[in-house]
Amino acid sequence: MKKILITNDDGYESEGLLALIDALKDLAHITVVAPSTEKSACGHSLTLTRPLSFVSVGDDFFKLDDGTPSDCIYLALHSMFEDDRPDLVISGINKGSNMGEDITYSGTAAGAMEAVLQGVPSIAISQVMDFSEPMGDFELAKKAIRTVVEKIFAGNFPLKEREFININVPYDVGALEFAVTYAGYRRYGNDAHLHRNPRGMEYYWLGLHPLDFKPRDNRSGLCDFEAIEQGMVSLTPIKLDMSAYKSIKQLQEWL
Repeated sequence: MKKILITNDDGYESEGLLALIDALKDLAHITVVAPSTEKSACGHSLTLTRPLSFVSVGDDFFKLDDGTPSDCIYLALHSMFEDDRPDLVISGINKGSNMGEDITYSGTAAGAMEAVLQGVPSIAISQVMDFSEPMGDFELAKKAIRTVVEKIFAGNFPLKEREFININVPYDVGALEFAVTYAGYRRYGNDAHLHRNPRGMEYYWLGLHPLDFKPRDNRSGLCDFEAIEQGMVSLTPIKLDMSAYKSIKQLQEWL
């Protein structure tokens, strides 16, 4: 039977994580290693300054005490799967999108990054949400990930080494339609809110940015943001090689 290792960055009790398990439980033997608490926007961080412990919360279901998604995959692969690697790692289903340069912030994407660095094919999946409305039931995301995993298991993983599939699922859309996309250009602002506690001490709380974007220059096809706007499930191949090859000559000339 195929084996899938699952993690996320919303914590081991997240509704999205439980929906992902439900969508795939009859397709493979599933092992879950997820953070004990929410680790959203932790990026591709590893915990180097304190020990980490697996805590069993069910059959083949573990929380990693105060660990990150990267910790979860790194430690699971080297302790639970040392001699028999999983066929696939899936990180999600994240509550909220991970498109454009948000991939660099994302703990969800980082779980998939860590897997491909360790030589295991991986997928990150996120559910775009309007956080002013009820969360929803993840039904379209469940259909999307099941379709993709069935196709992988029926054939092979379609990407090269150190590449993973980043999936974003549109909010409140009933039909399942896929688009292969590139990562769009995210416009960022400042949504830091200044407050004071009862003792008068100032503190900041970071808020949510609108999904403001523009297509990248000289790119054909849809970006991830455009696919979501059109009600399609976005599949973006993500490559971990971040070298700006076209700028190497420019930098050599400058130096």
